[in-house]
Amino acid sequence: MPDRTDGAAFFADNCVACHGARGRGNGAFADGLQAKPADLTTLSRRNGGTFPSARALSYIYGDPEQSHLARVMPQFGGAMAQDLVPVEIDGVLTPTPRVLAGLLAYLESIQE
Repeated sequence: MPDRTDGAAFFADNCVACHGARGRGNGAFADGLQAKPADLTTLSRRNGGTFPSARALSYIYGDPEQSHLARVMPQFGGAMAQDLVPVEIDGVLTPTPRVLAGLLAYLESIQE
């Protein structure tokens, strides 16, 4: 199973430009964006102290064509959907792209 180290590598390659090195929404591209990137270190706090795995996964991997993130988040899909691992999401083992399983572990580890 992927872990937070794998997720940190994915984050560094794909998320830092907008969310910043520490996930606080202050990346190099943040000022030029129409919508300010979220502070990813406060997801649990904003969810009553519990990391919102299902919501985080839907924001990252959801259908960008049909969501409010269509113009904000890059589309993650395609080949990554071929390599799935079971991740417990709200008590249910859910097939999740391996790289996103690692990213979820990383995001949960940076919660304040």
